[in-house]
Amino acid sequence: MNDLMQHQSVHIEEKPYQSTECTKVFGWETNLKQHQKIHTGEKPYECTDCDKTFITNGHLTQHRKVHTGEKPYECTECNKAFITSGQLMQHQKVHTGEKPYECTECNKAFITSGQLMQHQKVHTGEKPYKGNECVKAFKTNRELKRDQKINTGEKPYQCTVCDKAQITNEELTQHQKVYTGEKPYQCSESNEVFTWKKNLNLHRKVHTGEKLFQSKTNLKQHQQTNTGEKLHKCTELDKVLIEKQKLIHHLKVHTQENPYECTECDKAFIKNGDLKRHQKVHSGERPFNCNECDKAFIRKSHLIKHQKVHTREKPYRCTQCNEVFRWKKNLKLHRKVHTGENPYEYSECNKVFQSNTNLTQHQQIHNGEKPYKCTECAKAFITNGELKRHQKVHTGERPFICTECDKAFITNGELRQHQKVHTGERPFICTECDKAFCRKAYLMQHQKVHSGEKPYECTGCKKVFRTQKILKQHQKIHAGEKPYKCTECDKAYIANAHLMQHQKVHTGEKPYRCAECDKAFITNGELKQHQKVHNGERLFNCNECDKAFTRNSHLIQHQKVHIGEKPHECTECEKAFIRKSHLVRHQNVHTGEKPYECTECDKAFITHVHLTQHLKIHTGEKPYKCTECDKGFTAKQTLMHHVKVHTGEKPYECTECDKAFITRQRLIVHQRVHTGEKPYECTECDKAFITRQRLIVHQRVHTGEKPYECTECDKTFITRHRLIVHQIVHTGEKTCMYRM
Repeated sequence: MNDLMQHQSVHIEEKPYQSTECTKVFGWETNLKQHQKIHTGEKPYECTDCDKTFITNGHLTQHRKVHTGEKPYECTECNKAFITSGQLMQHQKVHTGEKPYECTECNKAFITSGQLMQHQKVHTGEKPYKGNECVKAFKTNRELKRDQKINTGEKPYQCTVCDKAQITNEELTQHQKVYTGEKPYQCSESNEVFTWKKNLNLHRKVHTGEKLFQSKTNLKQHQQTNTGEKLHKCTELDKVLIEKQKLIHHLKVHTQENPYECTECDKAFIKNGDLKRHQKVHSGERPFNCNECDKAFIRKSHLIKHQKVHTREKPYRCTQCNEVFRWKKNLKLHRKVHTGENPYEYSECNKVFQSNTNLTQHQQIHNGEKPYKCTECAKAFITNGELKRHQKVHTGERPFICTECDKAFITNGELRQHQKVHTGERPFICTECDKAFCRKAYLMQHQKVHSGEKPYECTGCKKVFRTQKILKQHQKIHAGEKPYKCTECDKAYIANAHLMQHQKVHTGEKPYRCAECDKAFITNGELKQHQKVHNGERLFNCNECDKAFTRNSHLIQHQKVHIGEKPHECTECEKAFIRKSHLVRHQNVHTGEKPYECTECDKAFITHVHLTQHLKIHTGEKPYKCTECDKGFTAKQTLMHHVKVHTGEKPYECTECDKAFITRQRLIVHQRVHTGEKPYECTECDKAFITRQRLIVHQRVHTGEKPYECTECDKTFITRHRLIVHQIVHTGEKTCMYRM
């Protein structure tokens, strides 16, 4: 009878038993007694496996099934199993779509009464569960317990695969899906499968067109953006933030408070989460693996971003120029290009930046801070990303391969830039001269040619440069630093790019070919310069003599001819040169070094250019033809000198005797007649000569060398001229002979 009366109170909604602590009411006295144990903290039923305690014996019995793995209640629809009959009944409503509990405020429906009660607290703002440690309040006891475990650091649920621990059993179950690959939630529209139901729910909104928000917090923040409501204001910068927690973290930037310190490297962080992520750098822990390329990541969000590289997914589109991006932050940064917004300014040099990260990195340039050091060569870098890229130089790792030419690159960005060589894509155009570039950075560098801006100054010689990279390379000249050595000939270089170009001399590789004359070049830059020969483009004009040049650097070198500047002096004979490269070649005269050998006749040369010209003697190749007399020449320079024979042009005049010459070199040799200078001395007899060629001929008197042989009678001669004179004996030809 008593039980019947209690049951009838359910229908008439009678709840005569009220809690003295919190005004909650109950239909049964038993329920009231159980509830009061929440206030008293009494939990008499203890688990022997994990020392957890419970208010009722029923709760303990259910909990024990967690340890035994017993799930006797199975769903007939999807074969999912549950510990209790109640859990199964709730789950079956997922399949039937039944949601009998409806909210009177917003008409939202729920599967269980408990879910409805929790939801109603959104409208009432009720948060009855408060912790002893902090003033934070929660809607449910479960939320309170979870927060308490965060504060105590308690994580009782451990993964058997990676030993990672979780706060709740549900979080452990979700985590284990990373290893099992289980994706039980399938979209009925696109058949795409998901690990978690929340991801499926988010995905469905793609089909319905409903605006996506990953959480209620994100939705709330979005609503505040539209309403303009930003209640939390920073007193330092007048910055306003949507969330109070964000303001608390932001204020620590001004106070420089970093309470969470790493025990490994003494680095400190504003948030505990940042510290935990940082510690994975030291432990090497990277639990999130990519199935495509075996790359591993510290954060799952980093893995998700990385996977877009393989899928080539770029979901974020700019409405101004239709450019697409993989990540939203890149789109946000890109938009500032259109608005011209650069909110982050550095007071030292007045440079402005689109993001705080870029500003922080730039500040490290001024203070010289390079916290990331290479263990192989002790080189230091401003960012961890730069260090990682550099380490691939030592490992030789180049994971990004071009499908067109099989060239491999260290980073995906370098590969993408390279692919523009094949596609011919150059989206960045100069407004001054219509020149196009594949990178925005290249365009910005090029624009400095027009503006004349050279902001980077060398402290050693006050020389100025357009880019910091060129300045750094230049500074290695002062330091004498040449870290990149050729394994073939022990030549050393300031930059790795210079070494790679040099190595092509040994391999003979010339991948860049001219479409006009089929000539091949080692670098793309050399090809571009060569193409200007065909199109006649000479943008750089000399104001003194109207000579024009394809390169600005050639013009600068030429102008030194007019001012007489020769900054590069030989320490052996005090000869001076306009270019350093000319000095280096000249020094080989003193050392006798001739590194470039002919494979046909064992002759050696000081420069590679001289060797190339010499080889044409063996092949008989004379590609440069005179249009007047069809004479052919091995070098273009020789042709240009020959053309002056027809035109009668002799631009180089002697100031002593008014004699004129076709080439400047002939003038220099002639002037030695007036000065009496004979710089080339014989080591055998101390005889001296005006030209090096005459010295070489003279030395054959001492060595007995006679390289020119007559094909008729096998007689040999010291000079080619004497051979020609001798051959007249055989031919009977009479002609005017010139004295040697």
